[in-house]
Amino acid sequence: MDPPLSAHGRVQARELAARLAGQSLAGFYCSDLLRARQTAEAIARAVGLEPVFEPALREIMLGAWEGKNREELLREYPEEWAAWVREPSWDLVPGGEGAQPFERRVGRALGEILGRHPTGDVLCVTHGGVIQVALLSVVGRRSHGQFPFRIDNASLSIIQWAGGRAAITAVNDTCHLA
Repeated sequence: MDPPLSAHGRVQARELAARLAGQSLAGFYCSDLLRARQTAEAIARAVGLEPVFEPALREIMLGAWEGKNREELLREYPEEWAAWVREPSWDLVPGGEGAQPFERRVGRALGEILGRHPTGDVLCVTHGGVIQVALLSVVGRRSHGQFPFRIDNASLSIIQWAGGRAAITAVNDTCHLA
């Protein structure tokens, strides 16, 4: 689904942009979905750099589950939902992208972005699932649908690369949000 930012989301985007104001970026990338683009537009004014829209930074595609709430899933997909509750897996989602394709897409996109910017800070405005996959890859785990990190809207998570090694230095930093 591709909803716009809510009024609250627009406020959060401005608060995030204020926190990043003046940040020198070697690269600036953004999912091409509307809410990420709207967030990136606010940041672009603050950092003086236009984002490169990258479809590979989109959230996982949830097929038949897209846009549905828990009650709808329980009613329309009782067997799949029961299996999900027992052990979450993106592979259970009818018509969905699946765990391995999602992780490969995100890994490939982030690898290409890092390859273009071997030094300097790179900002990626993306979605919670993409951030989860990136963080889990640093700690050597796959997601399968289980996301152990809390990722709030307009939060910052930071992965620092040095000497070919990655370290997570921040997860879900929201100190800039009112």
